[in-house]
Amino acid sequence: MHAETEQTRAHAPTSNPRKIIHVDMDAFYASVEQRDNPELLGKPVIVGGKPDGRGVVAACSYEARAFGVHSAMPSREAARKCPDAVFVRPRFDAYRAASHQIQQIFKRYTERVEPLSLDEAFLDVSDEVVAARRFAGSAQLLAAEILAAISEELSLGASAGVSYNKFLAKLASDRNKPKGLCVIRPGEAVELLSELPVRKFHGIGRATEQRMQKLGIHSGADLRRFSEHALVKHFGKAGRYYYNLVRGIDNRQVNASRERKSIGAERTFHRDIADSSAALEQLDSVLQKVASKLDEKNLLARTLTIKVRYADFTTITRSATTSEGFCNAADMHRALPGLLAKTELGERAVRLLGVSVSGLAPAAQQCQRDAGFQLDLW
Repeated sequence: MHAETEQTRAHAPTSNPRKIIHVDMDAFYASVEQRDNPELLGKPVIVGGKPDGRGVVAACSYEARAFGVHSAMPSREAARKCPDAVFVRPRFDAYRAASHQIQQIFKRYTERVEPLSLDEAFLDVSDEVVAARRFAGSAQLLAAEILAAISEELSLGASAGVSYNKFLAKLASDRNKPKGLCVIRPGEAVELLSELPVRKFHGIGRATEQRMQKLGIHSGADLRRFSEHALVKHFGKAGRYYYNLVRGIDNRQVNASRERKSIGAERTFHRDIADSSAALEQLDSVLQKVASKLDEKNLLARTLTIKVRYADFTTITRSATTSEGFCNAADMHRALPGLLAKTELGERAVRLLGVSVSGLAPAAQQCQRDAGFQLDLW
């Protein structure tokens, strides 16, 4: 039997639950641009490449989102959707500076801060003396003060989610954007997760979602009907994680010393792509997303890897390593022809393309200067 025969019970903690806060800045890059240039306030701002090139949207303001613009969208398409948009080149130095100020605000309340990127982080305030003394142990009140401090001191908006684990805290932070605060309590989690589309669960990407849909799993309620054994059978070790997650269980710790070993992105296509030009355009978009993450973190990478999954699900990877390192999209793009020559792109249809970089190290000053010359790809 796939479905559980015994009554499913929630396993959320009933005593001494952890107190996790997830803070997510609202339209961070665009908000920094609007703050630093008041003429942009109230206007649809798109941070990214120019619409007359091959660039993509790195971020956009809420005014632009109202027209259907979103990150990773080709800039040409964004310009068609929002003709009055103001396109701004990314200023990662400014975003890093603002992110550092935000991190300093976090550390007034706890040292257990796990940054996920420049614009979001987890905070574990379970045992913090500050929370106990000033907020009567309320993580919700503490989170509200953090949001107020970011607004008053930095003139930036942020949203926060509070819950007893990382998955639920991150889920909560997205529920009342922008400038919102949401709390998911232990007794509320299972019912909320029952209504959640499976694509919203941590660790379930587009490919896994499609596999689940073939099994009739579209929501958390559908997922809960499957036994742990059945999920492991279909999804391997990840099945056990999904089994717990839909029951509100996520034991991942907030890791203040988290160090990334690689950065990557990939895209699965609804329909297989046979045209080489279309495939290259998609690969460019994925590559630029990875390059933006490198620039965000002020890193260079020694190794570049592309991943190609053909229509028959055969998957290959091809890598290039350089002692100088890949600093930006232009560096990576120069290595692409040699890597693509070792694939059958253009000869066989593809269903997934990915780019990753590894061998990460802090970027030198020269690397930062070179990063300014990636205009041909934006």
